[in-house]
Amino acid sequence: MININGDENIEIRVLLLGIYKALEGETINDILETMENTRVFDAKTGKKHIQVLKELNYINDSGLTFIGIEKAKEVEREFKI
Repeated sequence: MININGDENIEIRVLLLGIYKALEGETINDILETMENTRVFDAKTGKKHIQVLKELNYINDSGLTFIGIEKAKEVEREFKI
């Protein structure tokens, strides 16, 4: 199983948090575009990160899953420290 904790996976955690904090009507593709425009990562990397989040069942085609919401809240607490 993939573990997104740790410095090497910070981009995935930032993406998960971005999806969690998305504005109403904002899609996952909108979040990816924002991340690319702010040079967090490129589109190809973003798509790989989305696949990881799907494999972990943190997101699905509808958005965040319950597990994903809980993990995003954990990530949010981590970044507030």
